[in-house]
Amino acid sequence: MRILYSLAIGVYTLGVRCASLFNSKAAQMCKGWHRWAETFPKEKLNGARIAWFHASSLGEFEQARPVLEMFHARHPEYKVVLTFFSPSGYEVRKNYDGADIVCYLPPDTRRNARRLMQLMHPDIVFFVKYDFWFNYLQALKRRGTPTYLFSSIFRPKQYFFRWYGGWFAKQLQCYRHIFVQNDESIRLLRNACINHCSIAGDTRFDRVSDIARQAKSFPAVERFVSDNPVLMAGSSWEPDEENIKSFVERWNKPLKVILAPHMIGESHLERIEEMFKKENCVRYSQLDVADADNALFQRKVMIIDNIGMLSSLYRYATVSYIGGGFGKGIHNTLEAAVFGCPVCFGPNHSKFQEALELLQCGGAKTYRSADELSEILSKWFCDAESREAASKACTEYMQSHRGATETIIEKTETR
Repeated sequence: MRILYSLAIGVYTLGVRCASLFNSKAAQMCKGWHRWAETFPKEKLNGARIAWFHASSLGEFEQARPVLEMFHARHPEYKVVLTFFSPSGYEVRKNYDGADIVCYLPPDTRRNARRLMQLMHPDIVFFVKYDFWFNYLQALKRRGTPTYLFSSIFRPKQYFFRWYGGWFAKQLQCYRHIFVQNDESIRLLRNACINHCSIAGDTRFDRVSDIARQAKSFPAVERFVSDNPVLMAGSSWEPDEENIKSFVERWNKPLKVILAPHMIGESHLERIEEMFKKENCVRYSQLDVADADNALFQRKVMIIDNIGMLSSLYRYATVSYIGGGFGKGIHNTLEAAVFGCPVCFGPNHSKFQEALELLQCGGAKTYRSADELSEILSKWFCDAESREAASKACTEYMQSHRGATETIIEKTETR
């Protein structure tokens, strides 16, 4: 099975290199892999103890960040190496000042694993959620390096628990401890004789709580919103925007809409303006808060045409909409819920535990058709009691799920 795994890694690596000829993301990844060992800034480590944190992409980094920062605060004697597999993480966080070195993780081959151990000499390692790189794990186990997996979720259909999954499940023995999010994960692991596991929860709750406490204010948004109720749509895709448009066309009461689309290419921004009618729309970049007579502030729909504002924008929302529910899956619901903001999203949410729990506690609603969405939003905007009940449910849910970071750090310090 190890041979098949290594063959699969080789095929994947070759596929990425071929894709790099016409795909910019693949090209960035290959550039990060190229001669990584020769360019690894080993001198920055200077013989210190090393804590290695690996995140696949930007989303996993946000989960890792509270653990990384608390660990570093409690153990300043360690230097931190942060690695990414995806350009979506590395390109955004390559200058992150919480780590001494930020770099790509090269493909999971035995040769790369041996070389990385020789260069880094990690003393403790943290992987996030679904990061299972078995050659790296075996190399760490041979060195006796304490290695932890946190914020993880296991599901019955994963290869660990299928008829062919014995070898994969055995690799989980390489972790000193696995911190999971729910009871089902514990049951699955223990049925596979993986007993070094416990429930710690999801560190994203701690991260979004930190973000909310540090949320930025945007004077232009505040002037645009004024005293109106606000529908804030985050990470929207075309089907989401079509359904929101249907609601806006039916709604005949005061309302401001803030759209932060997942894709901010010019063609998509123009399509949104055409959909909602250009005379009703304004891009955030067009607003000048110093212009007292700027009529653009009176328009109904603001389009966020940059990246980085979304997590703070939910503070202005009366009701929030999370995009992606008609595609591969919804985006981050917690960024809205942390502000006590009722949450609505499309049908593809079953793989997201927090979405299911928000639905169960009454902080969120889901829909399948434009008519259903209009009914949900109309209810929340018209009925203050219903909206406040959903808001309270979100607030209580967020408060009850904080603390995973502290649990993880304390347990790693005592093992």
